[in-house]
Amino acid sequence: MNGAAVGTQLTARAGAALAVPTLLGQSAMRIPVGGRIRAGIKVLTRKAAEVPEARAIYDAGVSQGQGFEAIEREIVQRCSTLKNPLTPKNVPYFTVRGEDFPNPEVARQIMSLYAEDRGDGVRRLYRFPVVFPADAWQSVMPHELVTWTASERRFWSEYAEDGQTRYCKTHEAVPVDASGRRTIRIFGGRKTVLRAENGGLCDPESCPEYQQRKCNLTGRFIFFIPGIKSLSAIDLPTNSFYAMQAAIEKFTTIAFMRGGRISGFLDGQRTPFFISKRLVEVSRIDEEGRPTRVAQWLIELEAPIDVTSLLRPDDGLEALEMRAAEAANLLAGESGGPTEDADGPVAHRERGAQVIDLEEVPASQPRSDSVPSAVRVEPAAPPAASPAVRADRKGSASAARARDEAAAVVVDHARDLQWIIDAAAALGVDPQRFEAYAEKRWGRGWKLAAGGRKRALDDVSAFADDPNGFQEKVRGELEVFS
Repeated sequence: MNGAAVGTQLTARAGAALAVPTLLGQSAMRIPVGGRIRAGIKVLTRKAAEVPEARAIYDAGVSQGQGFEAIEREIVQRCSTLKNPLTPKNVPYFTVRGEDFPNPEVARQIMSLYAEDRGDGVRRLYRFPVVFPADAWQSVMPHELVTWTASERRFWSEYAEDGQTRYCKTHEAVPVDASGRRTIRIFGGRKTVLRAENGGLCDPESCPEYQQRKCNLTGRFIFFIPGIKSLSAIDLPTNSFYAMQAAIEKFTTIAFMRGGRISGFLDGQRTPFFISKRLVEVSRIDEEGRPTRVAQWLIELEAPIDVTSLLRPDDGLEALEMRAAEAANLLAGESGGPTEDADGPVAHRERGAQVIDLEEVPASQPRSDSVPSAVRVEPAAPPAASPAVRADRKGSASAARARDEAAAVVVDHARDLQWIIDAAAALGVDPQRFEAYAEKRWGRGWKLAAGGRKRALDDVSAFADDPNGFQEKVRGELEVFS
């Protein structure tokens, strides 16, 4: 089944958060980014610092809040002897500049809310809260091996559907018409193809670009900042393998404790994640092939919360929902529970009959060993004014209404559950496999609990246009992380 057919099938349920595929809606969802916080700064190289004009341009640009790329371009234009006048510098704070935002006011708001002076008289951004907009860490921390030219990506890495094979991709040559003189207009952007060398595989050890340090690991965190009014997210680029690996471990831990969720606030007190920096020693291989250790300020992802409170915080609610669902099944006559038992009291009351437990018989009433443990007595018509009769009739009417309401709830639950399973099947995951996956992710009671069904529905809906991605996610949960 192709992606369009799957997407169309998944729109059958009214009110579901799914959309019919459109001309521009077939690609995977991308979170729009409208601003950038940088993990460090750039300073003049030793050679550039010796040029007075370069120093003047740099100092003026920094004081005006210009981006380092703009400062470097101006230095290169006005100082012809300098080709790469700036070099990155690792610092314990982040850089927020108006030029990195479509609306420079956003940068000012961030600094106003979260910048601090740590004793040197300068307000800088050392630590700030973030909320991630998706539950898949791959969506909020995309990363790749990539080679850049002056204007575009030249080569980049992508994994195959099996999640194991890594390919090297590049842009396809722009096609030309029959005359060979005019390029053909391309709809939807340039197409991508496998790189011709090395069979299209990404193998850093045999890649000339990687060995020449032209191809490097690059990634970014994508988030919203509480208190900043903006529809678009903000990103924070990083090239640190250690920082990204540590973040993946924390994302995985938090997701495990929160039933697969990393998005939104961490708890009911609106506790966010925090991003800061920490000075650590990391190992690297020097030019002579010897391991060394150097100190670096690495991006640190913090979750300032008692992690034990994240261990299924809605257990009480879901347990209540499951008990309610079981009670609904009982009232609807779908339970095989006991009725009369020779060793115990009657489990429930039939309409029109009164059940008396021997433990409740007054002491003045004679008891006999021949009397069963529960006695069923057909009541006579008591006087109309008897409170006991009114209560009994009221209870019978309430029980009838409860049975009707419970039956409707059971039907709704069954319909929801069937739609979820059908949607998973439309994405290529058979019902037995999906139920095993859902049970592993949300527990055995996921079908009965409204929270469990909602999570399963959200999980399936997120992959409406990506059946292969959903199949890989299920396979990873059942086989890779088993």
